[in-house]
Amino acid sequence: MTRRVLVLNGPNLGRLGSREPDIYGATTYAGLVDTCETFGKELGLDVEVRETNDEGEMIRWLHEAADGKLPVVVNPGAFTHYSYAMKDAMAQRTAPLVEVHISNPHAREEFRHNSVVASVASGTVAGFGIGSYRLALRALAEELTA
Repeated sequence: MTRRVLVLNGPNLGRLGSREPDIYGATTYAGLVDTCETFGKELGLDVEVRETNDEGEMIRWLHEAADGKLPVVVNPGAFTHYSYAMKDAMAQRTAPLVEVHISNPHAREEFRHNSVVASVASGTVAGFGIGSYRLALRALAEELTA
């Protein structure tokens, strides 16, 4: 039986491949989607990848995940650093939730060092490029079988 998992991406992640490749790498958003779906299948997960620049839409998706008891990998993007509304939505989770970042926020500007959502996540994976998503999906798969 495969388990449905949402991979939710916040602002500017749809611009992967062209957005600051020295920080975010050359993989496009389509490449990220393919990586998550393909690796998810290997782990027995049915991965659905979404991206939005809208905080309200992200919160609705988090509510959907909570209501459906769906595990989540979430890259909140800039929302990470200030969205208490998103933190409140994540706190309602009913399944594992892994915060993920392509870059290492602690190796960047000071304002990126704080995550207001980390305290309500199962864990955080950061700094491994697109590989951060593979690590997050593996962590979810392991939590789901524990």
